[in-house]
Amino acid sequence: MNTSNNSFFDSEIVIKNQQISLPILKEKKIELYIKREDLIHPQVSGNKFRKLKYNITEAKKLKKKSILTFGGAFSNHIAATAVAGKLAGLKTFGVIRGEELGLNFKKTFEENATLRAAQENGMKFHFVSREMYRQKSSFGFIEKMKNKWGDFYLVPEGGTNCLAVEGCEEILTEEDAKFDYVCAAVGTGGTISGLIKSLNKNQKVLGFPALKGSFISEEIRKYTIRKDNWKLQKQYHFGGYAKHSEELITFINDFSEKTGVLLDPIYTSKMMFGVLDLIKKDTFTEGTKILAIHTGGLQGIEGFNQMLVKKDQQIIKGI
Repeated sequence: MNTSNNSFFDSEIVIKNQQISLPILKEKKIELYIKREDLIHPQVSGNKFRKLKYNITEAKKLKKKSILTFGGAFSNHIAATAVAGKLAGLKTFGVIRGEELGLNFKKTFEENATLRAAQENGMKFHFVSREMYRQKSSFGFIEKMKNKWGDFYLVPEGGTNCLAVEGCEEILTEEDAKFDYVCAAVGTGGTISGLIKSLNKNQKVLGFPALKGSFISEEIRKYTIRKDNWKLQKQYHFGGYAKHSEELITFINDFSEKTGVLLDPIYTSKMMFGVLDLIKKDTFTEGTKILAIHTGGLQGIEGFNQMLVKKDQQIIKGI
């Protein structure tokens, strides 16, 4: 793939669906496929490519020279934005939650693969306290960043805005009309909003939030009109954002070994765990066809494994 300048974001992306074969699917007579959005690009994969595509285009259109965005220390969005900016010829700035990370840059980059990758792709950082991070969208904070770095194109935390939703509307193709359900992990709501808007009338979306709380439904409603074609399955967050259990790590490794598909521990693994659990509980009728969206995020596994090693827990295999 030619990834020079902006051609990567202008090129047509064709992603195939991979059928999953597991005993439970045969037993329940359910067809399950995964749309391998994780294969779009090694670093700008899945919904990160979809969300950034039209934002990159808009930044270029406005003749901006740089992008500023926000995220936590292990944010897939931060890593992807750094690479996307480099591919598009734009400088990138990241406001990172956790001012302690800025006290020792060498130690931070040695221990954090996500921030190290972002730095290697040209991103410059501004580390702030968690209290200050909550004020990141305020006029005063944005002006402070402009005084520091000059004018920039602003992309929100997680990448979700109207242009991101527009990009996520392109995930489904005409061939996907045969599926009864489309399943996706939910973070900031951009991906599922795009899916909701692009569904056929006979299809439904099941969203699997990776965060605790009811706020996400309101976020989704900001971008969608239809209210009858989607539902959130809120019982599979495993304790909240970036939380996990031994059961989840075992599931990731077992699924990878049996299917050849590696899932990330923050989003897609929780979604896939939920899908298979619902199938076991006979939520779907025989003959149902399900399409699960692999939204990428595999770059975060290295850092996640470092944390698991420190806790003397089993690590995620296959990377």
